[in-house]
Amino acid sequence: MIRYRNSKQDDPIIMQLIESQLVPLSHLSPKEIELIRKDIPTRLQRGVTFVASPSRKASSVAFVHFMLHGELLFIDMLAVEPAAQRKRWGKSLMEYAENFAVSRGCKRAKVMVDWGNHKGLSFYQKMGYQIVRIITPNKCYELEKNLALVYQKNPPG
Repeated sequence: MIRYRNSKQDDPIIMQLIESQLVPLSHLSPKEIELIRKDIPTRLQRGVTFVASPSRKASSVAFVHFMLHGELLFIDMLAVEPAAQRKRWGKSLMEYAENFAVSRGCKRAKVMVDWGNHKGLSFYQKMGYQIVRIITPNKCYELEKNLALVYQKNPPG
């Protein structure tokens, strides 16, 4: 099931997923990562976070955090615990986030993927995202997806 994040229940797991699944792929310095760690609670308040869990009371196994900026959906973070990978949780979370964004007027989506994250890059490309540029100083790919075209053919719901 996909549901809104419950901070008391889900934040410890979200933090664990960030540490185990996202931080190891980052090219940021330890000092920069520490600053980001401190900012995560505030960052989670600024956007929308959906979590995936086997049931309402079960612990979450994955999450997606995103922000809406006018007609742009910005995927900030997506992580799935290793035991739950390849079980469609990431795909379901992304579709949920995209549907949410389209229902609020978003026409395109953007995500950044670290250079070494081959699984992440492949995942987003399978989801219809295309590399639009490489950001060398940040050592990441910027990918975009035209939500207006996708959801014009297949409306959410």
